[in-house]
Amino acid sequence: MDATRALLLPRIDGAVPGVVDFRGGPAPRASTGRWSAAMFVLGVEIAERFAYHGVSANLISYLTGPLGESTAGAAAAINAWSGVATMLPLLVACVADAWLGRFRTIVLASVLFVVSMGMLTLSSALPVFHSDGCTSFTSLSGACSPSPVQVTIFYVSLYLVALAEAGHKPCAQAFGADQFDQHHPEESVSRSSFFNWWYFGMCSGTAATTMVSSYIQDNIGWGLGFGIPCLVMVFALAMFLLGTRRYRYYTSTQSSPFARLARAFVALLKGSKSSQCANSTLAGEDGEFNAEHREEVRGLLRLFPIWATCIIYAVIFSQSSTFFTKQAATLDRRIGATFRVPPAALQTFISLTIITFIPVYDRLFVPAARRFTRLSSGITMLQRIGTGLVLALVAMVVAALVEARRLGVARDAGLVDDPKVALPMSLWWMVTQYVLFGLSDVFAMIGLQEFFYDQVPDALRSLGLAFFLSIFGVGHFLSSFLISAIDGATKKSGASWFSNNLNRAHLDYFYWLLAGLCAAELAAFVVVSRVYVYKKRVAHHDHDDGGAVM
Repeated sequence: MDATRALLLPRIDGAVPGVVDFRGGPAPRASTGRWSAAMFVLGVEIAERFAYHGVSANLISYLTGPLGESTAGAAAAINAWSGVATMLPLLVACVADAWLGRFRTIVLASVLFVVSMGMLTLSSALPVFHSDGCTSFTSLSGACSPSPVQVTIFYVSLYLVALAEAGHKPCAQAFGADQFDQHHPEESVSRSSFFNWWYFGMCSGTAATTMVSSYIQDNIGWGLGFGIPCLVMVFALAMFLLGTRRYRYYTSTQSSPFARLARAFVALLKGSKSSQCANSTLAGEDGEFNAEHREEVRGLLRLFPIWATCIIYAVIFSQSSTFFTKQAATLDRRIGATFRVPPAALQTFISLTIITFIPVYDRLFVPAARRFTRLSSGITMLQRIGTGLVLALVAMVVAALVEARRLGVARDAGLVDDPKVALPMSLWWMVTQYVLFGLSDVFAMIGLQEFFYDQVPDALRSLGLAFFLSIFGVGHFLSSFLISAIDGATKKSGASWFSNNLNRAHLDYFYWLLAGLCAAELAAFVVVSRVYVYKKRVAHHDHDDGGAVM
């Protein structure tokens, strides 16, 4: 809906300003939005996490098993794919904010998820896509070489999943937060809490799919392992559409976020005198350009230092689904006489930690901190992010120490050249680093989501969350580059740090490198966060404003 129509809407007592209902009329506060609407959005997000992690959590096992890729090559490929999945939201969010709207984008992305997951299921299940003798129950040994058709369909499907993810990630979260009026005291507090419970729901979906899908993929078949998330996504889309009447829909006030920002940058660069002359030709349908618009652009520019000082955190984040999983595969994973824990299932500890700690953070930590800081959120968003960066640094130090012990166990047991034999070292040694990852996410990941939603102009919130996701896009690409460069360099001087035989690799060196980079990043983050000035808010949030935050 355009701005003109929004202005012509009749004013109704009890209606939420700036939003409409599903018919395009005023949205009554009593019957639209809030938690009753946000829960439908949260439900589809849980399913989306189930579907996405049904692919990504155990992807390195599929690439190094049925597709026969090397460990370093598979890790680089996964990071490149993850980078695309987290960079595309920048483009898709602009399309959503300018033309499609968040609701339609979520629906289309959900449909694309169903189609792409269905293609993945077919590529891994139907014999016609495999070389002679291969079936949907291909083992992880890689005995059956994949056919070119299977590989092509798999990668096409995989990148369609990335495109669907790009539509879901910024729009679903922004649409869920849109169900709370930031200018209403009670709903504003609920919106801050929403980001905590949003991540709680995401991790619930992640935990479920990591436990269920990884076991099915490793022990029954990849076709069924990809097929179950596809069916879950079909059900979730139906549930999301049931909430259509309860949603609040924000009206669009500009034709294109890119055009709006471009005009603002031009006005900002030309300065006050020239921008006054340019306003009449550049303003277009947005009306007269003024100081408020230029201030919005300055606010966006102020986000960049925070963005840049979180890149290494994203590089660290990408290791849990690649090298951590390969390490776990070498350990003693027996529980009881017969059950063996799937390597990827250890990622469940990240989700379980988040699920356990978010209620503690939201119900205990925030109220306790509020007594000292008098902030409704307990601590500032940047303080929360900084705490998460510290925990990520500790996680990498622990990971390096555990990996050094694993290599020592392999040498002492004489198993350096027998990588398929489980080491006499329990998988529980790795749990600590997963738990630390989970705690880091509670602080840094959720803090970043709220920060980039809250600190952008109201009309560009999908773009703000896409900007947040681009941190992980760049981080995944940087991780892929680092792995490829280090692999090539270390091969020349002996065994690669990422040798297919992990008992001769040196992942511990890589983890120490990441820990050092994280320490440098943390120092830079402290500097830029201390001079950051938050975007001004409405009166009941005035106590949150200010400059120094750490």
